[in-house]
Amino acid sequence: MHTLLELPYGFINVHLNKEFVSKLLTDLLVNGVQPPLVGPKRKVVVDFSSPNIAKEMHVGHLRSTIIGDSMCRLFEFVGYDVLRLNHVGDWGTQFGMLIAHLQDKFPDYLVVSPPIGDLQAFYKESKKRFDEEEAFKKRAYECVVQLQSHNPEIIKAWNLICDVSRKEFQKIYDCLDIQLIERGESFYQDMMVDVVKLFEEKGMTQLDEGRKIVFPPGCSLPLTIEKSDGGYTYDTSDLAALRQRIFDEKADMIIYVVDSGQSVHFQTIFAAAQMIGWYDPKKIRVEHTGFGVVLGEDKKKFKTRSGETVRLIDLLNEGLKRSMEKLLAKERDKVDF
Repeated sequence: MHTLLELPYGFINVHLNKEFVSKLLTDLLVNGVQPPLVGPKRKVVVDFSSPNIAKEMHVGHLRSTIIGDSMCRLFEFVGYDVLRLNHVGDWGTQFGMLIAHLQDKFPDYLVVSPPIGDLQAFYKESKKRFDEEEAFKKRAYECVVQLQSHNPEIIKAWNLICDVSRKEFQKIYDCLDIQLIERGESFYQDMMVDVVKLFEEKGMTQLDEGRKIVFPPGCSLPLTIEKSDGGYTYDTSDLAALRQRIFDEKADMIIYVVDSGQSVHFQTIFAAAQMIGWYDPKKIRVEHTGFGVVLGEDKKKFKTRSGETVRLIDLLNEGLKRSMEKLLAKERDKVDF
């Protein structure tokens, strides 16, 4: 047995000893694939998949989900303690319009579970009203305020919408054999107050037209940790999430499996966390694992809110259908294994 390495002017033949290869294969067959020695057990947090509540998963979510799960399986294989986190978008202004639309379409939602069959259609209906009806838009903002104030009826509406999404997400995760723990943006809401306070106490914030911003060293863009109306942003929630994973989860390694379009955002978040002293990159590994995005026919990134996307569940079902057709065409169903 040998391999050939092609060089510009010829080949180098590499011959492998048959007894050596036989021993390796026998050991593999008897003992299975064994993990390499990687040192002490480490705690790893992997943030992946991360769809948005009230929006169906489309083909663009497949890469993060598969890459993240594959990394988790490898870390688990070598004996690390792995926390698989699904950082879903389950908070923010869009829930005001969804809740207001829910109140209009299913006014008895507090006593009868609303039959929201097509969540994507429900989202598009509420977005259309938000863009075209001023009175509805005003009421949507009022619902946001009530949501942030934890009004019991509004929280119930929010939970109903989240539950419908979770059931749809779970169908896909079950199909792909993906295991995840959901911790959405809502999980970090109370922690964001402390984040803003800590940066202010360190004198690291600046005021910019009412906003509180942070300029991490070496970064071209600032982070907005508090809006002029007192609300928070993705910057604030991502900082709160990183802090929680460092200090509460005591992670040795934190990996974000998100498309490359977010690379500058994560570089800025990591720089801010180091600036305030939350972690030393020589001791705790915090990384963004980027990948290319799936583009539509117009060569632009899919945006779920537009509704012009390929649903992930449709892609998976189509793949299964075509695979079965190929197997039947080759009469593989008649072969005994």
